[in-house]
Amino acid sequence: MRVLGIETSCDETAASIVERDASGHATILSNIVRSQLEEHAPYGGVVPELAARAHVSHLDHIIARAAASAGIKLNELDAVAATAGPGLIGGVLVGLTTAKAIAAALGKPLIAVNHLEAHALTARLTDGIAFPYLMLLVSGGHSQFVLVRGVGDYQRWGTTIDDALGEAFDKVAKLLGLGNPGGPEVEKLASKGDPRRFNFPKPLLKEDRLDFSFSGLKTAVRLAAEQQAPLTDQDVADICASFQRTVAEIVATRARSALEKYAVELPGQPLRLVVAGGVAANQAIGAALREAADNAGATLIIPPIPLCTDNGAMVAWAGAERLALGAADPLDVAAKARWPLDSADMGLTHGA
Repeated sequence: MRVLGIETSCDETAASIVERDASGHATILSNIVRSQLEEHAPYGGVVPELAARAHVSHLDHIIARAAASAGIKLNELDAVAATAGPGLIGGVLVGLTTAKAIAAALGKPLIAVNHLEAHALTARLTDGIAFPYLMLLVSGGHSQFVLVRGVGDYQRWGTTIDDALGEAFDKVAKLLGLGNPGGPEVEKLASKGDPRRFNFPKPLLKEDRLDFSFSGLKTAVRLAAEQQAPLTDQDVADICASFQRTVAEIVATRARSALEKYAVELPGQPLRLVVAGGVAANQAIGAALREAADNAGATLIIPPIPLCTDNGAMVAWAGAERLALGAADPLDVAAKARWPLDSADMGLTHGA
């Protein structure tokens, strides 16, 4: 089957066509992503209204490019999938409404995809792994551990109680006067700094839970910056390095605990940790997670970075996975600003 995937949940306008064969093997026929960094750069972050308008202006062209790159016509598709949430509701509405129009015009099934499920299933697209497995999702909007049992079958083991990890990177970058998005800027400067100069706190680590908290860490970074003011370039680099080290230690410690829980609750199952989301691009965090996985005897899987960040291929694949199980959605399915991955409506309730 060939599925068109549309992603407009934040500030990337993306479309992709993915093919899934009878054995479940995936082939990405096209994957077009247009970033909106330039539109939002003057404001230091994503402006929802601007994001939605940019999606309106560019989505049709992105879809046309995806079809041309795949070498197929839209009427040769087997289904149309689009992110229906969670995300910035204006952007989600643009992508979902476009998908509805294409599906209605072509008489093809519509698959309303949960953005988090698309991330959760990406490792099956790239590595073809079987269920179950443990996922760590770390992005600008989400930080959580999820047990992935199957398509539509998820159990959240831990989440952030305040800022998401990507959001914490962005806020630290902003208070230090760095560019946006903040993650790459902090990582670049961290390579020039002393990671042991500042001893930042690690919130919640002494508690027996798998949740994250980054708000207090962000506050500690702000206080350190104020105490050192006026900041030299070396001060900024040292703060970035110390912040990144602290974050990596927090994430690795939580990953070890999550893998221990997995081994107890799913005895005999292969230990596999999948990392998804844009923060997966951070090499220090990746190295810390790899060490944690190695020590636990687990396999660490990080999909290629372009497929960890928001893209249409992951949406198309999630749609293909659901379609293979007989699922489809009505044309009046609603967009959702919030849609937890472990909610009741994640099940295959339509046409399964």
